Formats: sequence, C-alpha cells, structure tokens
Amino acid sequence: MEVIDLSQLKHPTGVPSCVATVGFFDGVHLGHQYLLSRVAEDARRHGLASAVITFSDHPRQVLQSDFRPQLLTTTEERLALLSTTGIGYCVVLPFTRDLSSLSARAFMDEILRQTVHVKRLHIGYDHRFGHDRTEGFDRYVAYGRELGIEVVREDGLRVADLSHGASLNVAPETALSSSLIRRLLLDGRVQEASLLLGRPYHLAGRVVNGEHEGRHLGYPTANIDLQSSSKLVPAAGAYSVFAVEGAHSFPPPTAQCHHAMMNIGTRPTFGDGHPQTLEVHILNYSGNLYDQHLSVFFVDRLRGEKRFDSLAELTAQLDKDVIMAEQQLNAASKTSYDNESPSAGACNHQADAAAETPSRQTASPSAPTVNNQTERKESSI
Repeated sequence: MEVIDLSQLKHPTGVPSCVATVGFFDGVHLGHQYLLSRVAEDARRHGLASAVITFSDHPRQVLQSDFRPQLLTTTEERLALLSTTGIGYCVVLPFTRDLSSLSARAFMDEILRQTVHVKRLHIGYDHRFGHDRTEGFDRYVAYGRELGIEVVREDGLRVADLSHGASLNVAPETALSSSLIRRLLLDGRVQEASLLLGRPYHLAGRVVNGEHEGRHLGYPTANIDLQSSSKLVPAAGAYSVFAVEGAHSFPPPTAQCHHAMMNIGTRPTFGDGHPQTLEVHILNYSGNLYDQHLSVFFVDRLRGEKRFDSLAELTAQLDKDVIMAEQQLNAASKTSYDNESPSAGACNHQADAAAETPSRQTASPSAPTVNNQTERKESSI
C-alpha cells in the first residue's frame, strides 16, 4: 500500500482513478476490514485503483481543545493495519479547521474528485462528512451525480453477522464499531474486544523504574511508560497477556514473546494516592528490560483491582493468578487468528501467514502460538 501524506490539501496525490472510502478507522476492526474488502473487490471489478482516505488526527482533537482521545490505535499502528487490507493507496489528510469548514459538496469536489480522483465512493452505514452533519446518503448521491462520483452505501457488520457473535455478551443487532470496542475495554472485557478487532488489543511503551514492590513478593514487574498518551488503557485489574520485547516499532519483532500477566491500577494494597501504573510480570524470565520497549497483547481478564489486607494475602492471590493466566494463555496459544494482521502475528513465529478477508460470517479469532513457559523464576526486571 502506498501512503500519501497530504500536508497541502490541494497537493496532487498521484492516485489514479479509484474506488475509495473515507474515515478515521480507529482500530481497523472487523467492520472496517469488511468495508475495505468491499472497496478492494469493487475496484478490481471496475478496473480501478483502490484507496482509503483517513485523517492524521482525530477530528475532535482539532475541534474540541479539551478533548482527550482514548484511541484503539496510534497513527503508526493504524497505517500498518490498513496496509494489510489489500487497499492500494492510503491518503492521509491533515484534519484542520479549514477542512472541517468545508461543506459535504465542497469536500467531495475539492478533496475526493480533484485531489484523490475518486470515481466510486463507498460510505459506511453511519458516515457523515462536511460541516453540515445533517446531510446524509441521499444528498451525497445527488452531489456525486453532479461531480461524476458514484456513491455506494455499505450497511456494515452487526454482531449477529459474526460467526462468533453468539459468544459475546452484546445484543446481536449492535453495530460493530470502534465505540463498542472502547466500551468493552473500559469494562475490562478484553477478550470480547479482541474478537471484534480480529486480533488481541495491545499496548506498548518503555520499561521504566518502579517501586520494586513486586520483586520483594517474588513477582518482579516491568513498569511500562506508554509511548502514546492517547491510547486507551483497559479497566483496572489483572490480565493474562503475551509480552513481546523489541524496538519501538509496529508490528513489534517476533523473536521474544513470553507468557505474562499484567496489572493495571493504583496498587491500593500499598496505600492510597498512587498514580495508575501498568506493571507486567513475565513468567520464567531472566533479564534486564529497563529502558527497553515492551508490547503487551491482552488475552483475558483475571480479576478486578482489589485492596488486600496483607502482603501475604496479595502473594497468595498472585500465586492463583499465575495458574489462571497460564491456563488462559495455553488455551489461546493453540490456534491462530483467521484475520492475520501485524499485531495478531506479533507472537506468531510464522508471521508470514496469509491474510484472510473478513466476511459477514467471520471465523472466531484466537491468539497466536507462543512459547509455553510455566516455571516461576526470579528476574532482574
């Protein structure tokens, strides 16, 4: 996929006549993947190029100064995931107040027709663009006729359209959306969120010094300073995760992938007033991770955050957490994701597995194969 970053809105893109769609595509979830597969298929059928038009920043970050996004993907991650969808071009628009002031017709004329050379435009079921958000599909069709752009409506996926939808505690008629996935993560339902993403949800950052309290309990932890403050952090609690050592890159390298458990919270057993920390205990690990980058891929939640009456009680609970984490990670390791993507394959030693296109009956994904490590060992993290 060729990425074209437009710093000037009227800069010629070099994109040939194309079939395109427009959106922020946070998470590049199964619903997005389905829409993009339709665009790619339509482009092949009409002998045109395929393109996705997205934005460098979330529109609300520009329009609302106090908006603090909770994103599923950074820009780097989003572009990496979009590159796996079979789309030929990705045009990144800088979202500005000038852009937001364009009417829908002006956007279709100046950006879609003149700049990106769109001939056929696929619009998601709830998509709106232009400063007048009351305009909808019928108006876009009318503008398209005037401008030589055929507008195609896509209904999108619902939970009921997924083959694993019945396993989710979500109403079947619910539309698959980034907002739904955010709600699941904020509720700690990382396994359900990952099923809708088509890969494990992940966080990444640099390992920094902590209070070393875990080391004294026999559970040393790597404290992660997130590389992006805009990335959504799931609900407080303990989780089973795959941990990947590696450079600051996406997707992360596949060589060092470990079973681990992660705690998100304020460490209430050690007193009140602590800031939120993200601590990862890698099972059977010996090494020094300080100042290294670490990526974690969520598998399931072990429990919510809890204040324990003593350190002995906390240690006993951690012993139980390790057993449950291994059970969850071993189960997740037995199969690989059907919709392979950079982060789905991060712990898969066969990272060149072919990508599959999601459909209205999308197979249920599970986590990729990783090293099975069960022994508890002291480490220097």
